[in-house]
Amino acid sequence: MRFGLSHITLTLALSLPAYSIQAQTFNDTGDILARAAQVEDIEYQIMVQRATQAAIWAMPATGMIDFLKGIRRDLGGDINDVVYLNKPFDSKHGFLTANDVTAYAWSSMTSEPGPLVVEVPAATDKVSYFGTIVNAWDTPIEDVGPSGADKGEGGKYLLLPPGYEGAKSKADLEADGYLVYETDTYQYGFAFRPRLYNGATDADAADYAQQLKVYYLSEADNPPPTTYLEASEEPYDSLPYYNHTFFEDVNDWLQGNPVRPQDKVMVSFLKDLGIEKGKPFEPTEQQLAAMDEGLVLAYAQMQRYFVEPGKATVPLWVDANGDMKTQWLVWDFAEGQAEAGFPYETETEVLVDDRAGGSYFWITYLPKYLGGGTFYLTGLNDSDGEMYDNTKTYKLNVPADTPAKDFWSVIVYSMETKSFIRNVDRVGLSSRDAADMQVNEDGSYDIYFGPKAPAGMESNWIPTPESYFLLFRLYGPEEGWLQSGWILPDMEKVK
Repeated sequence: MRFGLSHITLTLALSLPAYSIQAQTFNDTGDILARAAQVEDIEYQIMVQRATQAAIWAMPATGMIDFLKGIRRDLGGDINDVVYLNKPFDSKHGFLTANDVTAYAWSSMTSEPGPLVVEVPAATDKVSYFGTIVNAWDTPIEDVGPSGADKGEGGKYLLLPPGYEGAKSKADLEADGYLVYETDTYQYGFAFRPRLYNGATDADAADYAQQLKVYYLSEADNPPPTTYLEASEEPYDSLPYYNHTFFEDVNDWLQGNPVRPQDKVMVSFLKDLGIEKGKPFEPTEQQLAAMDEGLVLAYAQMQRYFVEPGKATVPLWVDANGDMKTQWLVWDFAEGQAEAGFPYETETEVLVDDRAGGSYFWITYLPKYLGGGTFYLTGLNDSDGEMYDNTKTYKLNVPADTPAKDFWSVIVYSMETKSFIRNVDRVGLSSRDAADMQVNEDGSYDIYFGPKAPAGMESNWIPTPESYFLLFRLYGPEEGWLQSGWILPDMEKVK
């Protein structure tokens, strides 16, 4: 970044004369006219403020746009194409806190030409889907698969564009067998995680993904072939980056979607940054500098939300006094949002900070209905309460009785990007790797994290060449496990 937080603070301190409000009467402005006259470079300062707030506000939309940009840039595909994997992600892929154990399928889509159909295949005895269709703000529209609207029987999810006035009503379309949703954006996305049964493999998941179909309602009598793109060997990158491309993303969102009532104020502010509906984005050097500077503060705010206790996460295990038993954390969504399907809006406000720093700064594709057979624990601190140091070596003991019916997984993520650390041979380990790992006499596993593997423990080691955090996932958590007394031990520093 060109400018740091110290520059922002110094600029504001030098340009705004000090004035004490102590003993101020209701009509005492402290000679506001004279003090305002001393403010320098007003236009630039306003740009920086607008950039900061716009970045936090637009965080979910930029994340969604980057899925499409990655499809076009890295895969040579386009909107409405379906991307799938023959094997799970690895360190060459950029995808916010994705896992490295399942072969996803995903797509970026638009209903601007007309109502859009997403056809999800029925679950088989080998594969089903868990996942969500979302709008351009990453707001869940509906879940799919056995835990979604089609109940595992497959279904045609019909997305009606904003202002739809077709010949058939929503009720008529439902009578035709569609699962119909009225939406407030043109652009959408989905990311589906396969569940495998009866010895199924990633190849089965890849075959299943190629049964997904995306087409327009106007083509329903004879749908054209869906384009499928396989990405397991391609360096596909869907990450938002905190530089000039971030505001290119914001502009792309604006040009590709209607302006909703709740977006109008911020859309007005975007004009100061050269972003305006229906016009090319050609920022000046001054606007680029302001956006770069504003992003530093925006990133700092969202990062604070991520690491500060009680904001994005809270302790999972506490004693009767509320004191932490371990350092493991659990996601703490804004009150009522999980129950409401994560709109990040209430009757009175848009939950801008919770939506950004509390979620979409580091995750995507929240489900419409929380649950779905996976539980996440977040690791930021070791047993001494200190944040992980990537230059040190740590040990995590995973007990033999870890309550995951399917499997458990632990993955290292870059603290900067919230994705996999790049250019490493391994980003995580899971109980699916048990045959290749060393196991303790009691059936537990010692997983090591650090710049180098401890002697003889290479198979149980995950490299940490940069600042990181952990996600420990329970796939198929056993019923009642939270009340069972089971606890995942803390990360222990070994040197």
